[in-house]
Amino acid sequence: MAQILEFLPIIVFFVVYQMDGTTIDLMGYSLTFDGIFSATLALMGATVIQVIVTRLLTGQIEKRLWWLLAIVLVMGTLTVGLRNAEFLYWKPTVFNWALALVFLLFGVLSDKNLLERAMGSQLQVPKKVWSRLNTTYAAYFFVVGTANIYVAYNFSEQTWVDYKLWSMFVFTGFILVITMVILLPHIKEQTSTETEEGS
Repeated sequence: MAQILEFLPIIVFFVVYQMDGTTIDLMGYSLTFDGIFSATLALMGATVIQVIVTRLLTGQIEKRLWWLLAIVLVMGTLTVGLRNAEFLYWKPTVFNWALALVFLLFGVLSDKNLLERAMGSQLQVPKKVWSRLNTTYAAYFFVVGTANIYVAYNFSEQTWVDYKLWSMFVFTGFILVITMVILLPHIKEQTSTETEEGS
């Protein structure tokens, strides 16, 4: 459920963007969708809803989600207020580069990196594996952020919007596969050891 909520704001953004120029009448009010600006307002609203529903379902909100909400609201307000889509173009890049930096800093300055803190109680794997995984995630977020801004400035707005939707699924699937490739040998080893100890 939490993963579905992660995708919701981008899907809402994509759908509203496709309604550019469409006018709807609702309870005596007329609303004409205004391309990326209407889509940005929808993205902001959907992200607020995402945070609220996450809180209701899980009882907590990760810091990452708070940072995402803050960046969406700041960049979204600048985009709509100044009628300049470049602020929105930079939102995913700023967020992903910030995550890459946080992963790197935790990997260097802390005894336990972020992934070990999050999953270390469930998985007993060597320190070097956590380090490799942490470096992989830092690189992943840097590449995702860089790819976003490259597409934003080298292709049309429509292409960037399409890219935002489909790259979300592709990149998420990619990092999950890489994570399993790194962890699976050690998970098998841990399971095998537990089985031998239990026999």
